[in-house]
Amino acid sequence: MNEQANSLQDIYRKKVLEHSRQPHNFGRPADVDQEETGFNPLCGDKVSIYLQISGNEIQKAAFEGTGCAICIASASIMTDALTGQPVEKAQQLGTQVHAMFKDGSAVQDEALGDMAALASVRHYPSRIKCATLAWTTAAAALSGDTKQVSTEN
Repeated sequence: MNEQANSLQDIYRKKVLEHSRQPHNFGRPADVDQEETGFNPLCGDKVSIYLQISGNEIQKAAFEGTGCAICIASASIMTDALTGQPVEKAQQLGTQVHAMFKDGSAVQDEALGDMAALASVRHYPSRIKCATLAWTTAAAALSGDTKQVSTEN
């Protein structure tokens, strides 16, 4: 690996650690319009996603949860990316994130923020579920799906 690639890996590693150690938007907001909880029974990750929606825009996205650094970092990054987005755009971002892990699609949308830091997770199939749990749970909250969210469904 060349020096530039090593430097980029270091930056991404730092971003993941930053989001997992001091997650953004952690905690349940006072007023919640949509909420959903998701589980990853294989590794024990659990996240609850809280959304405040006004009109067709996500005013606030927040979460609570426990899990590995990848899961918590992804939830933190996701809440930053979804806050202020129209619901339709938020759904598109979720689809884009899942595609990134499935086929290696590059993150093209700046609205995803630091999500590119997790792109290399696609090389570790068992960890993809950790990275996508929050996104899957947010999609269920946005769709009003009341079925329990699990990475094993």
